[in-house]
Amino acid sequence: MIHCGKKHICAVAFFLIFASFLICSWKDPQLRNNFTRKLFPQATTASPAGQLCRGKPAQNVITALNDNRTFIISPYFDDRESKITRVIGIVHHEDVKQLYCWFCCQPDGKIYVSKAEIDVHSDRFGFPYGAADIVCLEPENCDPTHVSIHQSSYGDIDQLPRFEIKNRKAETFSVDFTVCISAMFGNYNNVLQFIQSVEMYKILGVQKVVIYKNSCSHLMEKVLKFYMEEGTVEIIPWPINSHLKVSSKWHFSMDAKDIGYYGQITALNDCIYRNMQRSKFVILNDADEIILPLKHPDWKTMMSSLQEQHPGTGVFLFENHIFPKTVSTHVFNISSWNTVPGVNILQHVHREPDRKEVFNPKKMIIDPRKVIQTSVHSVLRAYGNSVNVPMDVALVYHCRVPLQGNLPRESLIRDTTLWRYNSSLIMNVNKVLYQTVLQAGN
Repeated sequence: MIHCGKKHICAVAFFLIFASFLICSWKDPQLRNNFTRKLFPQATTASPAGQLCRGKPAQNVITALNDNRTFIISPYFDDRESKITRVIGIVHHEDVKQLYCWFCCQPDGKIYVSKAEIDVHSDRFGFPYGAADIVCLEPENCDPTHVSIHQSSYGDIDQLPRFEIKNRKAETFSVDFTVCISAMFGNYNNVLQFIQSVEMYKILGVQKVVIYKNSCSHLMEKVLKFYMEEGTVEIIPWPINSHLKVSSKWHFSMDAKDIGYYGQITALNDCIYRNMQRSKFVILNDADEIILPLKHPDWKTMMSSLQEQHPGTGVFLFENHIFPKTVSTHVFNISSWNTVPGVNILQHVHREPDRKEVFNPKKMIIDPRKVIQTSVHSVLRAYGNSVNVPMDVALVYHCRVPLQGNLPRESLIRDTTLWRYNSSLIMNVNKVLYQTVLQAGN
């Protein structure tokens, strides 16, 4: 999660995450198959000429239905079990009881209605709104390109927002690795660390970084524009606070709002499905985190080795390790970087020791085609196995405020793995800085 002023997480909070992990992880991946198979023909005549799919095309990433209790992100075709449309959304876990998918069938444009299964993800962390899969069987002999979601099986299709069903056509992978980051908020301005992270991702093998952006500084906008034009970054606008009262905390008990962490879990699930057919692997971590290989030079060789050792595995979990930004070394004190807002990760190579009594949250590299639902630190439903990757193979380098702030420096562990990449990293970061932040007149 990218935000300003990260919180200290207490042992109780870690225990709650751990309990959630034990309860929610690795449920039976099979769909419950309790959604209605009866289809209601809503129109038996073709749509007007030139207008095969009726309804108002959805214009935004987050679309509120007229109940203001249901928010649609995007529908995705999913044929891993049945031929279904899976709509990623946000719903009120108590108030939303009934929804229908209105399918537009091709090539005749007829409308068929199917009752949805509303599957609210188990990791709501006490908030009234949570990520949800709105799942509908598709009509037989129908190749729907669009769907509308409505509270009733009756109504006027022309008044409903219409969503394109993505992943309808099979594609070959365009990239090996995509990083999903959610969500950028709080007028985010950690510019130097963000650039360093993106350049590290690229060194390690990433071709695409997807960011669900709520708000950031003007300077950060300039950096994002550079990366978008370069083709590295894809921005998904994420104005969730226009629809709900959002919290920057992970649990309802810490901040009693509608939804936690700016709808982070919904964004992560959308990112998985958005990249399901175009990326071999998807990495779920924050912009202040880097999954750092210790035995391999990059992610491609690391993942090849891990897959060979663990065939059929779809989820690889990596231990989080805190490198406190309050403890610095004077090596790599680059003068031009001192004018750039944010943390210089090359100066933070001391990590906190593990605390055996505290659950260590993990971040993931996944095969998106084997994941059904994800939380932040674990998947909730998936095909295949999950593997905890030993920290001598890789760890999550997480440079942030300390969790064990009272520890003396000599109790920290000096870990300079990051410095293996210093030459390439410094050169690449300088190139970006001189084309964005350090340009004349900035």
